[in-house]
Amino acid sequence: MGLLARLRKEWFIIGIVLVILSAKLLPGVGVKGGPLRPEVTITYIAVSLIFFNSGLSLKTEELRNALFHVRLHLFVQSFTLVFFPLVVWLLLQVLALTAIDQWLLKGLQTVSCMPPPVSSAVILTKAVGGNEAAAIFNSAFGSFLLGSSSSVPFTSIFSQLFMTVVVPLILGQVCRGFLKESLERRKPPFGAISSAVLLMIIYTTFCDTFSNPNIELDPTSLLLVVIISQYSRPDRNLLGFWLPTSGSGFSPADTVAIIFCSTHKSLTLGIPMLKIVFEGYQHLSLISVPLLIYHPAQILLGSVLVPTIRSWMTSRQKVTRSLWRLPGCWLCSSSDL
Repeated sequence: MGLLARLRKEWFIIGIVLVILSAKLLPGVGVKGGPLRPEVTITYIAVSLIFFNSGLSLKTEELRNALFHVRLHLFVQSFTLVFFPLVVWLLLQVLALTAIDQWLLKGLQTVSCMPPPVSSAVILTKAVGGNEAAAIFNSAFGSFLLGSSSSVPFTSIFSQLFMTVVVPLILGQVCRGFLKESLERRKPPFGAISSAVLLMIIYTTFCDTFSNPNIELDPTSLLLVVIISQYSRPDRNLLGFWLPTSGSGFSPADTVAIIFCSTHKSLTLGIPMLKIVFEGYQHLSLISVPLLIYHPAQILLGSVLVPTIRSWMTSRQKVTRSLWRLPGCWLCSSSDL
């Protein structure tokens, strides 16, 4: 494979490196209030574009099937909001005996209770080729569920989710109805568009990270928090991968959605929740640090894993289809395809 072909194939990984370097050199461009205005361009325009893109590319029957895939939704929400918080709580009982700052540990516990984000989990699922419709439902539902049961203003959460997720998705579906034949004939690069938006999100996320003074903390405690955050990411990915494939009947595409929706945590909902729950605490900056570290790490690691997970899903689907074609194969079901 020539150099140019290699660059074209790996353009997304190269893009990740370039946007992180750009964020390190020019963090002021992508921070909130900066020239790029990410509080508008990313929070509203980019996220709306993601779901309009999804509505344009997804078949209506795929959205309908995802809506009624109750077993998958129960798995994702239980893993995200029950299983992982419990595991982290048990880990923190041990870490509480160490010299790690106790407020950082409270921040880790808070991170574990966050729902999935409404953007990166969907983009990564789409980039791999997984069950994008299921990722859309669980990302939005998780944020809505936790937001409506917490101190975060319900109206604010509902209106933002409605305007940036539901409306663009419906508009995309309406446009698809008029452009269906043209879309199927020309096959626009929907995945590449979503990946380009993700690069914008990575850039602005790292701009905030590099320009945030709150991360200048006690080196020992901070190092331990970084290590715990980083090691919990692969562990959660493995659990999210192993549990749904260990005889549960989830298809490879479902498993991809589960991996990203059950292992990502929302910064958009997390920061407002922290400010409300811990209002008046002088250690709020310390409590926020684990989420500020975890957020860019989840996007970076998830993006790097896209080619590997895509290869696994493709090979798994080929094996499943081969078994399905065998006469008298009672082990397979159409849900695995």
